Amino acid sequence: MTLPLEILSEALQSGDTSAEALLSAMRSRVDNIEGKVRAFVNTHFSEAYPKAKHMDHLRKKGEPLGSLAGIPIAIKDNICVKGMPTTCSSEILKNYRPPYNATVVEKLEAAGAIIVGKTNMDEFAMGSSTENSAFFNTRNPWNLERVPGGSSGGSAAAVAAGEAVFALGSDTGGSIRQPASFCGIVGLKPTYGRVSRYGLVAFGSSLDQIGPLTRSVKDAAIVLGVIAGHDPKDSTCSTLPVPDYTAGLNKDIRGCKLAVPKELYENPGVEESVRKSFDEALKTYQALGASCEFISMKSFDYALSTYYVIAPAEASSNLERYDGVRYGLRVPADTLKAMICNSRSKGFGQEVKRRILTGVFVLSAGYYDAYYLKAQQVRTLITREYNEAFKRFDAIITPTAPTVAFEIGEKSSDPIAMYLSDIMTIPVNMAGLPSISIPCGFSAGLPIGLQITGKAFEEAALLKIAYAFEQATEYHKKEPDVPSVSASEE
Repeated sequence: MTLPLEILSEALQSGDTSAEALLSAMRSRVDNIEGKVRAFVNTHFSEAYPKAKHMDHLRKKGEPLGSLAGIPIAIKDNICVKGMPTTCSSEILKNYRPPYNATVVEKLEAAGAIIVGKTNMDEFAMGSSTENSAFFNTRNPWNLERVPGGSSGGSAAAVAAGEAVFALGSDTGGSIRQPASFCGIVGLKPTYGRVSRYGLVAFGSSLDQIGPLTRSVKDAAIVLGVIAGHDPKDSTCSTLPVPDYTAGLNKDIRGCKLAVPKELYENPGVEESVRKSFDEALKTYQALGASCEFISMKSFDYALSTYYVIAPAEASSNLERYDGVRYGLRVPADTLKAMICNSRSKGFGQEVKRRILTGVFVLSAGYYDAYYLKAQQVRTLITREYNEAFKRFDAIITPTAPTVAFEIGEKSSDPIAMYLSDIMTIPVNMAGLPSISIPCGFSAGLPIGLQITGKAFEEAALLKIAYAFEQATEYHKKEPDVPSVSASEE
């Protein structure tokens, strides 16, 4: 069940398999290994079977079907699916079922995709390991003692383990790309505004973006073509037309100019094995006819600290709505104030509380200018440096993460060490640019990711550069060997 979307779609269209057979194979896979990986917060196969049968019926009749007809997929649990629990892996939303679909869900279902479940995540997308889930830890399919990354760790693990053909995640500071790197798959963060955020539970509204996690670059191009486009329900969504992202994938990249920021490449936190794989990736691109040049982007030294001012500030505002009054967890008390306090104290986890308090502090009257305003000014500098670099270069490349997947529990007691996991990915969100992570190597059996960042709304060029590397290497073809659940564990 680790075949890419492109091949499975062709098999469905040719009649070599059926949507119902594909769904049954997916369910068997989930039943066989989910007890080990634990990628899903909840699954919905009983609701999926009638949809699969309907797809097969329409196909036999010769009815026109969408590009994803019959494909089983997973959705990160901060993206609303009507009637399905949408918990954000938090106690405060444990029993919440939204009365509407996110725009991306509407588009996927219109294309014929079949949702089989919602995936685990760091609570309210705050984390880099999926250890902040209120429910359980998701494990990395390549090594069950390691984290899958975060916050879209459940989506990444599900795709890597063959429990979904592709999945949606959200990316606020690297939460699609970093878990894609740790799990050895492709993760694409589109340009801010390229994909509607309507129905995405907000974390940092100026940073959040929905994107796909897939088994190949072409699959990412196919999915992006479905979910991208203007949405009047999202005022930040671009009105630019959506191109065919698969059309130019095979184009030659000879003459392409790639930049490598020294501030990230020379970071002391980058593991030697990651640096070696990245150096080999540079050689691969040079063999393909691209040029690679080291440049300086000094504002990157301040990107991490800037992010951890802006993101918590926006989070503290967005999470203010969870008060136990309108929806979500309510802990009864004698007064309204006590009820709100009790509900939030019990409903929010430690990391979410930490970021709320940080956000309230930096937005307070005495510190707004010193912290939040200054952070926004640095954000402008980061964007300017990207713009200057793109006057000379076609893309910017770095490792996706400074390390391979770390052990479960290794960084959970040290928030700063955990935050440093996103040091490569955060600058991209600050500038709202498109970026993709693709497999570029292995260390001790664990995947390593290559991050490629492109110009705003030029995902087609970005995907072409990523596809050229993918086709020149074999890393994306390797699969984890996940042990089955034994009878005693069931």
